[in-house]
Amino acid sequence: MAHVVIIGGGFAGVWSAAGAALARGEADLRITLIAPDEHLVLRPRLYEPEPELAKVELRRILEPIGVEHLRAWVSTIDTGRRVVVAGGEEIGYDRLVLAAGSKLVRPSGLPGAERLFDIDTLDGARRLTGLLRDREDYSAVVVGAGFTGLEIATALAARGRVLLVDRSEVVGGELGPGPRKEIEAALDELGIECRLGTTVTEVGDGYAVLSDGTKAGADAVVWSVGMRASELTRQISGELDHLGRVPVDRRLRALPEVFVAGDAAMAAFDDEHTVMQACQHATPLGKVAGYNAAADLLGVPLRDFTPGPYVTCLDLGGAGGIFTRGWDRRVMASGADGAAIKKRINQQIHPPVDDAAKILAAADRVYLELPFFPRDEEPAA
Repeated sequence: MAHVVIIGGGFAGVWSAAGAALARGEADLRITLIAPDEHLVLRPRLYEPEPELAKVELRRILEPIGVEHLRAWVSTIDTGRRVVVAGGEEIGYDRLVLAAGSKLVRPSGLPGAERLFDIDTLDGARRLTGLLRDREDYSAVVVGAGFTGLEIATALAARGRVLLVDRSEVVGGELGPGPRKEIEAALDELGIECRLGTTVTEVGDGYAVLSDGTKAGADAVVWSVGMRASELTRQISGELDHLGRVPVDRRLRALPEVFVAGDAAMAAFDDEHTVMQACQHATPLGKVAGYNAAADLLGVPLRDFTPGPYVTCLDLGGAGGIFTRGWDRRVMASGADGAAIKKRINQQIHPPVDDAAKILAAADRVYLELPFFPRDEEPAA
């Protein structure tokens, strides 16, 4: 029996499995997802105060659609022999989907780096929450004023004092000038101090030293700077981009038998942009890559990856939220309205469970239904 193997249990991996099951229909095709954990972690929600709510049991998604789950780490991909090594065992494949995601780039050579906290993984979020739970008036230093840093800084400001540090001279540099006014107003409202053009040079017991020589009190120093694709991408291609991603064509194929999805894929969004390492792109990339891997074996027409409209939705804690559209990130909603949209989107990223028909129907709807789009501009179903 032909075999589709999917590496990764995040959004891209799970939706690759569902996409492959959708293309399979009633055909004889084995589908295996390889991931070490028993949960899909809803990584975009790990800044929230209850990280345990940001997970879904993989079996409730995979079992109803007839996908096997091998709990193991993949160490090797041999594209010549068409095998992967997982947990010391060789698994053959006819088509492979690499959806192994990305991870936070931790600083090298930083004194006290072992004391850093992060919200990149469920265990990391648990560690931070465990330290600060039930505490009032703690102090925290957040390193990185990008998307993740802004969300964790504004969340922590609900019960503590927060210092936000970034090498850039502006907050939210990666988000551009579009939402900057609203972001700066939110940080002011929440009393978050910003130290820009600065970084952390040492982390100690209860303090952080900044590059300007300041010694700041800190019960927790949270690192949120830099993401890079899984190292497994190096075993697929020698032509990776600056984020370590594999170049793919419009059908997300990297090699004749290998498709790539999610944070590991350098897929074109349009003539000027590639996709972001974010849930809103990982999900449709997974649905298309998985479908195409199975369809390629079954003689079914493959699908092109055609991105939906680009949006950004940022939670700013007690100051509300921001919803933008387009690559210039025009602000469409802020404050309480922005927060309501963010909450809605956070709910929409939860996959259906226990019901094969609903899971497969969701796999066939490539994009979320987003607010603030005229009917003729909404993403295609």
